[in-house]
Amino acid sequence: MIVSDTLTEVQAVEKTDVEETPAPAAEATKPVEAPAAEAPKAEAPKAEAPKAEKPKPAARAKSTAKKTRTVELTLTVTGTAEGEWQADLVHGTQRVVSGLVIPAIAVAKAAKELHDDIAEGIESVLEAARDQHRTRMEELEAELAKVKAQLAELSE
Repeated sequence: MIVSDTLTEVQAVEKTDVEETPAPAAEATKPVEAPAAEAPKAEAPKAEAPKAEKPKPAARAKSTAKKTRTVELTLTVTGTAEGEWQADLVHGTQRVVSGLVIPAIAVAKAAKELHDDIAEGIESVLEAARDQHRTRMEELEAELAKVKAQLAELSE
């Protein structure tokens, strides 16, 4: 709707410019006439005066038309030390997505696509999570070996 208003204002400005241009040329070629002939000319500028106010909004509309329209989207990706990731998406002030679980590999791929500095930061968090999971896995494997040994003793 803003675009159509802008076009209407621009067209009104163009019509005003076209209408105003011939009037001074006509006055310059004709000699001064009787006051009765000047009365209609005096009314014409009054009718055009409101149109003359429209160039200000039209000029503003032209300058904004050149700018790229931005959309405010905020994507927040949150990770834990355990390697669990989730995303929140906000459009303006409206929350679109909240607490969406995202695989760590998807976060790593997205970070690599965005920028090297972002990828390095996320990779350090992922590496810490990997180390933590390896340690936990080794603990569980040791516990499993212990339980298997106890089970073997009971079976004999």
